[in-house]
Amino acid sequence: MPKRLLSGTVVSSNSNKTIVVKVTRRVKHKLYKKIISRSKKYHAHDENNKFKEGQIIQIIECNPISKKKRWKVIEK
Repeated sequence: MPKRLLSGTVVSSNSNKTIVVKVTRRVKHKLYKKIISRSKKYHAHDENNKFKEGQIIQIIECNPISKKKRWKVIEK
């Protein structure tokens, strides 16, 4: 099974080697057929504490690193 790639905005980078990424996707409402935005936050591993709040980055699925971290940052 291929690993998933997501892109989003860094919301928090206060923790050591961890960032929180907010991924927003647009979906159509089942009943009203209107396009709405859905967002979800993911904890991602940032080895060098390189990324700061507001940056747009890509994350990739990986093996569990800790209780909440299952994503890694892709270097661009």
